[in-house]
Amino acid sequence: MNYETTVSMDEKSRKKETIKEIEVYDQKPTSAFIGASWTALLIGMTSYCIGLWNAEMLLNEKGYYFTILLFGLFSVISVQKAVRDKMENIPVTDIYYSISWFTTIASIVLLIIGLWNADLLLSEKGFYGMSFLLSLFAAIAVQKNTRDVQYIDRMSNEEK
Repeated sequence: MNYETTVSMDEKSRKKETIKEIEVYDQKPTSAFIGASWTALLIGMTSYCIGLWNAEMLLNEKGYYFTILLFGLFSVISVQKAVRDKMENIPVTDIYYSISWFTTIASIVLLIIGLWNADLLLSEKGFYGMSFLLSLFAAIAVQKNTRDVQYIDRMSNEEK
């Protein structure tokens, strides 16, 4: 049986929009997840940098790998920002969005090429790769949590 025959189509769509907004935007990240994200970022970056500090390679090689880390972190934060801006209907140019993705992929490819050609043990190469990817993932999570908290706080202040 269909009990919704008396409800207008306009009213049904408004109810669905309200439910969708609650599902999408009313999910503030827990403090445990925020803490885990920051911890993962700090562990990834710190372990990568400690590995570089202790590595027996030339200073210019260390600088290359450190620059790749910074480049990668900035790139993934830019991608997350552009994706989130689009989701919140904030204008994002296609060129910025494309460049953000390009630089993210480029940082990963540059790390792979550098490690492929490095005179390091396979375990060291794996260590750098994993700590790099942990740092990138954690940076995305930290940026997302920051935007979620900011957005929900702004929405709750507007309701008051």
